Amino acid sequence: MTVTFITNYLTHHQLPFAGEMVKRLGEDFCLIVTNVMEEERIRMGWALDPHLFDFVIVFDEQPEEAKRLVRDSDVLICGSTHVSYIQERLDARKLTFRYFERLYKTGRIHAFAPRGYVRKWQEHTKYRKDPVYLLCAGAYVPADFSLFCAYPGKMLKWGYFPEFIKYTEEDRKRPERERVEILWTGRMIDWKHAEDAVHAAMLLRHNGVDFHLTMIGEGDCLRDIKNEVMQSGMREQITLLPYQFPQEIRQKMLESDIYLMTSNFEEGWGAVVNEAMNAGCAVVASAAAGSVPYLLRDGENGIVYPWIKDAAERGKCLANAILLLARDAELRQHLGQAAYRTIAEPWNAQVAAERFLEFSETVLSGKSVSYEAGPMSAAEHITPAKGYEYCIGRKCQ
Repeated sequence: MTVTFITNYLTHHQLPFAGEMVKRLGEDFCLIVTNVMEEERIRMGWALDPHLFDFVIVFDEQPEEAKRLVRDSDVLICGSTHVSYIQERLDARKLTFRYFERLYKTGRIHAFAPRGYVRKWQEHTKYRKDPVYLLCAGAYVPADFSLFCAYPGKMLKWGYFPEFIKYTEEDRKRPERERVEILWTGRMIDWKHAEDAVHAAMLLRHNGVDFHLTMIGEGDCLRDIKNEVMQSGMREQITLLPYQFPQEIRQKMLESDIYLMTSNFEEGWGAVVNEAMNAGCAVVASAAAGSVPYLLRDGENGIVYPWIKDAAERGKCLANAILLLARDAELRQHLGQAAYRTIAEPWNAQVAAERFLEFSETVLSGKSVSYEAGPMSAAEHITPAKGYEYCIGRKCQ
């Protein structure tokens, strides 16, 4: 079986899955990249030279070979790249997996713009009866695509699969200490709401919690964050650091007790959640981030708080979750260990590759296979309004 994966560019989040596919298929797997990475992501340490990997083809350098692979491979995964690259294959009704985050991150009302609706029908709904499946990189993806009746019964849980690092239980134990170490990382842009971490920190100080918050990242909101930290008199409790390489972020996670994910519904996935869980952090995450309903079970392997538009109320929810963990080292340890197991068992590149290949082989042979949970299991329709209820209902994973 030959499998080709075409996407915009190679990142450290895609590399582990690609590596697992190479282990299983050898030269029968190829990854095609079509774009040049944005400067901001390069500064974050995301850049990988595609020429260093034998299984990667740069489309513009080998266009004819790339087109042949897209057209003739037994199975194609199409990530973030224009539909024109795969149009011929779709029309030939060959097994294809479309790999998408949310379409309507800023509001599902946009689905009903006439021109956009017609375009989505042409790109997706038109193939609803063909062997074209949707890999849902985020819990809210199915609800978006269901608005134009695409992929009925063919939406599958997927996501991003950063490198899984094996740690012993002893490695994952945090030292006994009075001060709680909290970590936030990411681009400091409006929809990631880094300011919520600062507001929560103020409430923690008010409650007499001994803590230290490290915030790593840069972006348009950094100046405002710096001003808030200074004006609140919290320079001792909050440390702001510039972008660091992914491996350095991983080490910071391993040294932290609590990890915060504060994004709104524009966060399609949020691979830092995978990474923090892998490191055994007790994760406190907004229900709005796409990965959260798939990865976290509130009170079992992390804490999930509701996304509330009112910033003050949202900050209280976040602070209360952190306060609960800050006062209970045993709970932090329990959630961190459970988080690690979630990534070690179903949500990693090895399991994803194994299931993807098994699923593809059965489809090609005219049979079917299903999984109860994790990658390649059936993806339910969860609207943003129901996201928090879904997490609390422990239906995820």
